Amino acid sequence: MRAAIAEAQQGLAEGGIPIGSVLVYQGRVIGRGHNRRVQKGSSILHGEMDALENAGRQPARVYREAVLYTTLSPCVMCSGAILLYGIPRVIVGENHTFMGEENLLRSRGVKVEVLQDATCIALMKDFIAHNTLLWNEDIGT
Repeated sequence: MRAAIAEAQQGLAEGGIPIGSVLVYQGRVIGRGHNRRVQKGSSILHGEMDALENAGRQPARVYREAVLYTTLSPCVMCSGAILLYGIPRVIVGENHTFMGEENLLRSRGVKVEVLQDATCIALMKDFIAHNTLLWNEDIGT
């Protein structure tokens, strides 16, 4: 989770939304990313999507044995990617500030663990308080 938090902090430092993610296979980070919608003018570069993109093309077995760490509960788009690639385990930093599609993931057999990490919560609470319009855009409200 420390690597995902570092990604979130990097995104914030770049003027973006502080959500980070890493994809881990056999104990090694193979993809890391952070929300770069603002920085890249992208409609889809959430933290999880960026980590998957940066992992590059992988054999299906890699995804089926990987763990995705994300600082915030995954939205419907990111959850769809998790399901599409068959990632079996997701470790979430927090779902206090945003509850994503954890129930959908669990209903499809994904093991979801929520840490309620104080650093993740503080990053998002502060960001949302100071950037409400941008946050609402990011989550589609």
